[in-house]
Amino acid sequence: MTPEGIKKKRVSVGDRIPDFTLKDQDGNEVSTEDILGRGPVVLYFYPKDETPGCTKEACYFRDQYEAFTDEGAQVIGVSSDSVGSHKKFAEHYNLPFKLLADEGGKLRKEFRVPSSAGILPGRVTYIIDKDGIVRMTFSSQLNLLGHIQTALEKIRSM
Repeated sequence: MTPEGIKKKRVSVGDRIPDFTLKDQDGNEVSTEDILGRGPVVLYFYPKDETPGCTKEACYFRDQYEAFTDEGAQVIGVSSDSVGSHKKFAEHYNLPFKLLADEGGKLRKEFRVPSSAGILPGRVTYIIDKDGIVRMTFSSQLNLLGHIQTALEKIRSM
């Protein structure tokens, strides 16, 4: 427990990810233990379903999905949108990976994902090893392709 008045630090390289359980776009519960142990995980936080930037990013991940899975990696998107919103978004763009509904933004807060301009939820990608340790982070609101390229390079080097 963090003493009152002391701010928890942002999850960064070398840290273990927080434990969580969230629902995916199909309403299935997905927990930390479900995603760890099988290989690296690309966990990317994005602001909102069906917005231009978030759609481009999701489609970039979709288009490179096979390259990630060939390396044994899972790709998982997280936003504060609902299960229903994620379901429509995934179906609309044929997204082959899980989208987790972080309604209320609890997981975003646990990771301390920074906001952009103080109001827009941040866009951060974490590469996590099979033991739950963060091996890389990439934070950029505008360099959408950079999230995918940097993540894939890191996965290939692990």
